Formats: sequence, structure tokens, C-alpha cells
Amino acid sequence: MFEAFFLGVGMVLVIEGLVIALAPKRFEEILIILSQIGQEARRLMGLTMIVLGILVVSGVRAYF
Repeated sequence: MFEAFFLGVGMVLVIEGLVIALAPKRFEEILIILSQIGQEARRLMGLTMIVLGILVVSGVRAYF
């Protein structure tokens, strides 16, 4: 259980690191856009990503 959790955290760090390393200017633009969006909209985006992540993980675990 802990192994899967830390594997997932590690993969998130790798993917987010790639985004910053490969497109730092675009990342900065995205941060500016996000700062202009209201707090409630950002919260809803975050909750939506959590739900989608749970669905993906559940689907992968059910398939394999």
C-alpha cells in the first residue's frame, strides 16, 4: 500500500518536473492565468482533478 502511494507521488513529481524543465515560460504563463481565476474556481478544478485521479487509479487497478 505504502509502496504504491510513494510510487504515485514520485511519478507526479517526475511529470511536474518535466513540465517545468521543458516549458518554463509556458509554466509561468499558466501560473499567471491561474492567479487570475477565482479561489472557488481553482478549488473546483482541484477537486475535479482529485476525482479524475481516483477514477484513473481505480480503473487501472481493476484492469490489471
